[in-house]
Amino acid sequence: MCSVRSFVTDDLFNFNHVNLDMLTETYNLSFYLKYLSQWPEYFLGAQSPNRECMGYIMGKAEGVGENWHGHISAVTVAPRYRRLGLAAMLIQYLEDMTEEVHDGYFVDLFVRISNLLAINMYKKFGYVIYRHVIGYYGSEEDAYDMRKAMARDKDKKSMIPLGHPIYPEDLECD
Repeated sequence: MCSVRSFVTDDLFNFNHVNLDMLTETYNLSFYLKYLSQWPEYFLGAQSPNRECMGYIMGKAEGVGENWHGHISAVTVAPRYRRLGLAAMLIQYLEDMTEEVHDGYFVDLFVRISNLLAINMYKKFGYVIYRHVIGYYGSEEDAYDMRKAMARDKDKKSMIPLGHPIYPEDLECD
């Protein structure tokens, strides 16, 4: 049993155990605060009955024209709460927000190409690998840009894979 609610500033002091997972990207405080202030509707936390942070999702709306979309910047669940469907629930919320409030064409995310567990999970949720981004995580690792079309993209054009890899500097600036 858990409750899902809007993330608040005080939650930043209680989610370290979730971010300690080696596959979770951890950002600086100002990054989290920017998301809280600019896209609060896209920042949710899952909380246990004893008020422990079980996981969270952080995202935003960005782009122009047919590139207007929701973006998952981070979704993670504490190891002891995995395999309960929390990630699916959080992602569904972000997709619903993108579709119903922001009228986006698609939702996208970036994932390390070595994170097969996450890639397979996203595929199960209907995401496809749209493109390969060389050096997205610095010299450390490449990423896949994965996408899922929303109802507004009736022809699912946003999910047609790009036939060649790109570099981070080739990503659209928003």
